[in-house]
Amino acid sequence: MTHEPRRPFPPFTRESAAEKVRLAEDGWNSRDPEKVALAYTVDSQWRNRAEFANGYEEIVSFLTRKWNRELDYRLIKELWAFDGNRIAVRFAYEYHDDSGNWFRAYGNENWEFGDDGLMHHRYACINELPIKESERLFHWPLGRRPDGHPGLSDLGL
Repeated sequence: MTHEPRRPFPPFTRESAAEKVRLAEDGWNSRDPEKVALAYTVDSQWRNRAEFANGYEEIVSFLTRKWNRELDYRLIKELWAFDGNRIAVRFAYEYHDDSGNWFRAYGNENWEFGDDGLMHHRYACINELPIKESERLFHWPLGRRPDGHPGLSDLGL
């Protein structure tokens, strides 16, 4: 796999950091592990809850397991802070398991990028809450969140 440079590049402005966050959200909402993993360096290091993934293959494996388990996954990310080559994000996503139980997960991520715009460190802290299907807030068709759909702050999350 070729990991091509990814715009926007650091150092980030408010606008370029927000663009990077939306591009990441769009990628994750594709639920395509191989495509998503191309946004990270080949030796990227992740901490996701208590799980660690290092490098492209482990990231693809992690994301494949995730989206095989988290069905009808829909995610919203929001820029929290940025400085130089780092971005902090808060997010929420909804999914159901294979028994039809719905969940909303909330979390924060800290990202660090190389000059090529690829992420080389990702630290995620996530909490999950069971919800009723009637409590879902993310109702767009699977894939990219429509531009007019409310973000986290608009939804009171």
